[in-house]
Amino acid sequence: MADRAIVFIDGNNWYHALRDAGIDDLGRFNYKSLSERLVGPRIWTGTRYYIGRVTQDMSPTLYADQRRFLAALGATDPRITTHLGRLEPRRVESPAAKALLHYLGNLKTPIDRTVYQQLVAIGNAHRRQHVRVEKAVDVMLAVDMVVMAERNELDAAYLLSADGDFTPAVTAVRSLNKKVYAASPEPGAELAAAVNSYIRLTPEWLSGCR
Repeated sequence: MADRAIVFIDGNNWYHALRDAGIDDLGRFNYKSLSERLVGPRIWTGTRYYIGRVTQDMSPTLYADQRRFLAALGATDPRITTHLGRLEPRRVESPAAKALLHYLGNLKTPIDRTVYQQLVAIGNAHRRQHVRVEKAVDVMLAVDMVVMAERNELDAAYLLSADGDFTPAVTAVRSLNKKVYAASPEPGAELAAAVNSYIRLTPEWLSGCR
């Protein structure tokens, strides 16, 4: 009986894991080679890349970069598909600005008044930052993995992520007598405890997927 494997990529987690591992020039990755090498003797039937959609009003440069990347992914092999979530604006407190204001507020040694006022102004100006938060991406990936397992569309799922939030989905897929493997350059203790096997990817291993 065919042993079908599908690769699920948590794009944001995967990107940052590669960067943290010192792997540059990420655009040179061949995701067909990566998928085939990862699943080994199993039959690779698809790779699904999940990421938040960058819109043109956010940044024309990032928008163009993402469009080129997604187009290149799709052109590599018809079995590679992309699945886009949302990027929503949020205001978050800057830890650095907060620490600066706290330090100034508890200063024991007097400093020049003008310098003090300028530092306080800088702290207040940067206390809150506007960021984009990825929404719906992880949920979409988790639901797809579980639904595809329920529909018997796979025998093994390979999850490229170190995010422990996927643990419930992994447990659900394994309860359907499917195998789940997680792979990342980073450690993921919670996820590693839930999957059949956790694969730590080294820069040397990944260099063969360029």
